[in-house]
This record gives sequence, C-alpha cells and structure tokens, in this order.
Amino acid sequence: MKLKQRVVVLCAVLFLLGLAKVFLLDGGEGSAASRRDLRAFRKMEASLALAKGARLTHTLQSPWEVAAQWVGPREVYPDETPELAAVLNALATARVERADVGYKGTQLKALLVLDGGQKVVFKPKRYTRDYVVEGEPYAGYDRHNAEIAAFHLDRILGFRRAPLVMGRFMNLRTEIKPVATDQLLSTFLMHGNNTCFYGKCYYCRETEPACAEGDVMEGSVTLWLPDVWPLQKHRHPWGRTYREGKLARWEYDESYCEAVKKMPPYDAGPRLLDVIDTAIFDYLIGNADRHHYESFQDDGGASMLILLDNAKSFGNPALDERSILAPLYQCCMVRVSTWNRLNLLKGGALSSAMRQATAHDPAFPVLAGPHLAALDRRLNGVLATVRQCMETQGADNTLIEDRMNLPHP
Repeated sequence: MKLKQRVVVLCAVLFLLGLAKVFLLDGGEGSAASRRDLRAFRKMEASLALAKGARLTHTLQSPWEVAAQWVGPREVYPDETPELAAVLNALATARVERADVGYKGTQLKALLVLDGGQKVVFKPKRYTRDYVVEGEPYAGYDRHNAEIAAFHLDRILGFRRAPLVMGRFMNLRTEIKPVATDQLLSTFLMHGNNTCFYGKCYYCRETEPACAEGDVMEGSVTLWLPDVWPLQKHRHPWGRTYREGKLARWEYDESYCEAVKKMPPYDAGPRLLDVIDTAIFDYLIGNADRHHYESFQDDGGASMLILLDNAKSFGNPALDERSILAPLYQCCMVRVSTWNRLNLLKGGALSSAMRQATAHDPAFPVLAGPHLAALDRRLNGVLATVRQCMETQGADNTLIEDRMNLPHP
C-alpha cells in the first residue's frame, strides 16, 4: 500500500475511533467507563424507592451515628445505604428536644435538636406546590420542598454531596413551643387560628411570618453534618454581584475559565470539575443563588464541593436560566461519569426517578408537574451544551476521566 493510501486509512481509523468514543459515552454500553457507570446507574435505580416508616433493626447504633459514619472527604453518604430509609424516617419522627432561631443567614429557619442530640435545620413551607416565583431566578422565600427534591436529585445523579433532607409535619404548639428558647418564642404570633413565627435572620420580618395550618406546619428537615467535619466557606468563582447594572467578570469575559484554572484550588485536584457538576445540578433545579459554597476544612482542594442550601430552587418551571451553566460552557469540560449518568436519564427517566425517589416522603408530592417537566427539559439543554463543546474542541478535551475516591480517615 502506498504511503498516501496508508495516511488516508490511518486518518479514517482515527476518525472512526473518535466517533466511537462519542457514541460509547453518549448512552452506549461498549466502553469500560460506560459499563461501569451503567452498573452504578442500575444500582441507584434499584435503591431509589425508600420504605415508609423504616427503622434500624440490625444495629445498636442510633440513626445519627450511622449517618455520621457515612461522611467522607468525597461523599456525604455512600452509594450503598440500606439504612437510608431508617435515617430519613428518624428525621421525620424523632422527638424535638430543643428549638432555637436559625443560624446566621438571610432566610427564615429554625435550628432544632432531635432526640439523641442530633442538630437539624427546619425550613418552613412558604408556598403551595404550584406557586410560581416571578422575577429574578434567585427571588422569593426559601422553598422547603426544593431542599427535599435537591437531595434526591443528588442521589439520582450519583454525586452524593448533599446532606440528608426529609419532609416533616411539625405541630408548633406541642412539639416546638414547649422546648423553644425565649428568642424563638418571642417571634411566635397568631394569624387568625394559625400559629406563625418569623424567627431571626437578615430578611426576617414580623410582617412576613411563616404560618402553619392551625398548629401543624409543613417543612423540611436537613441533617446537620458531623462536627468532626468542620466546613470552610468559599466565594463561588461564578458568583453574581447582586447589584443592578454591575456584572461579574464571568458575565462578560468568555475566557474567564482560563483565569480560574490558574487559581487554587481550581488549578489542581477535583474542585473545578466539582464546580461544573454543581452548575449542572443547579441548572436542573433552577438555583441561581450559589454565591458561596462549602467544602471541608484543611482539605487542600481535595474535598468535595458540598451541596448545601438548595432552597432557592424550583421557583419558576418556565424559566431556564442558562447563565447558571457558565462554568460548563466556558470551561467546556465535564466528568465522563457525569456525562454518562446524564445520558442514562434522558427521555423522561429523570422526572420518573424523581417521582420514585420522593414517593416515601411525608411531603409527597414534593414537586408539581411543571417542575418535573422542567427537569427533563433542562437536562436536554445540558446535553446539548456538552455536545456543542465536543463539536468545537473534541470529545477528548471535553470529557474528563476523574474518579477520585479518597478513603475515609
């Protein structure tokens, strides 16, 4: 075969190999990475439905001790958690030992201590499921059901970086007020026959309390991470200015990601890929309010980006805020495992998984139909963005193999 013919054949082979990689990583099952990710997906599917009223029967440990042992540098809970339903049920049923105003922040919450000394954050219901929050994508009160749905999306995506959350119906008169601090009690009031409270926070006002139906208030309960894993707060490199007429650099500089890549902890380790995973997560739930984020302290950039405070999500199902995806489309890179998981959730599988994952929750249905449809629609937008990156710079430069698993200490 002549040299020219050999060159032509070689080019053709390389082209076909490139197409094969894209195909195998676009929902196919032929590559080792895809097979591995497909097995993980099937395992997630099998464990998605959780039993109602589950309790721990095979251990003398409390639910809180079990959950605390799950936490590691790269996960809040492992991929195999047969005790998960029991821990979540404890969040929904354990006796409240103490109730206080929420820790510092802008939105109304209460800090509770459950039986056994476990701290949790209670966020009250402020909207009906079908209420549409108009205005900026970060407008409105916190949505308690958004915290619940975001936790289960974290499960579905296989990230395992969000604290455990469960819906709960709390009797304010019999469960909260008898154990409340004076500071919290001073914010209680009545609106007609409904018990209300307004707490202590930056935007908390006596004129804007959260009200129960009678004495019973629906809300979300988020499990506090163990104190042995102290948190470190970081300014998000793609954070907004929240000032009218003033843009952040990423909003006008399309090469901004190149600058981020030169800054620690984004210049090495998994953090930048975590930020991109988080952008995908936030776009799916419609969360444009992640101006800061937390990791574990003294991690040298190896800790996961923890998916805390997701309550400014699922506000407007008709709004797809593309700017949330800026880390993805400016850096044009994503984990292979994330890409594979997203492809396995196409065609309505994502919304179906969300229904199944939340069916056990006392607050079910957690999301209204339009929000479930928005999940599937936004997923198509994420996939299209990644494909556009692959078209412009190639699959090898877009799909990054990163399976960093750090052992528990």
